[in-house]
Amino acid sequence: MKTKAFEIGNIEIGLDGDMFVIAGPCVLEDEKVCMDIANRLLEISQATDVPVMFKGSFDKANRSSISSFRGPGIDKGLDILNSIREKTGFAIVTDVHEPSQATKAGAVVDCLQIPAFLCRQTDLLVACGETGKAVNIKKGQFVSPAEMKNAVEKVASTGNKKIMLTERGTFFGYNRLVNDMTAITAMKDLGCPVVFDATHSTQQPGGLGNASAGRREMAPILARSAVAAGANGLFLEVHTDPDNAKCDTACIMPIDWVSDVLATCKAIHEIVRG
Repeated sequence: MKTKAFEIGNIEIGLDGDMFVIAGPCVLEDEKVCMDIANRLLEISQATDVPVMFKGSFDKANRSSISSFRGPGIDKGLDILNSIREKTGFAIVTDVHEPSQATKAGAVVDCLQIPAFLCRQTDLLVACGETGKAVNIKKGQFVSPAEMKNAVEKVASTGNKKIMLTERGTFFGYNRLVNDMTAITAMKDLGCPVVFDATHSTQQPGGLGNASAGRREMAPILARSAVAAGANGLFLEVHTDPDNAKCDTACIMPIDWVSDVLATCKAIHEIVRG
């Protein structure tokens, strides 16, 4: 299966299209924090001429500790996301963890995202496909690029061909992820645009015992490498106060870095595509 170009909001997504970015906090916090991040991203998008989709999770079910902050829940979270769309015009992306969440979230957001650990969950993939909204499937850290063909086919079985795949690293021993940049081409060969998650790829899962460690300073290097390898888009978790973010504190990117990262990556993308 080879997907045709499709739109998420007013952004055209295709195997040969312009570079785009999915960005926002890992988990939705209070509405003011989220709106501050969205407004900064809007300024950056306009300054760099790189299309941005806003991403935030209303619930992060996969956390290291029972005491980890999970988010505001689906009702409050969707209200925040809808408010951000209305005030900024951004297309909206959010995670869903259970099939029962797909229809409710799909009525508000523009793209449903399958978390990496759930990329083989057939009922979840089918439920997201049935909404008719774009679906971004994050490649599991335990899955080879070639195996993502099965995930693509599950969504496509519903007639929905608006599918993206996201590379976010592969387990390499305890508390370590590595990136194989050839995975980008391998997954594009499945016919889907490929996004590279530059911030989660610096994560060291469970590295702090009750939370994940990370090396956020490596995210710009990985982003540049991925775009050079042919990635269609980037996924960046960003925050205006990263050291006090309520999720992925060690790997979330300071928003002050984003403009330079996007400007550089856009230039690389144009060279590669040209």
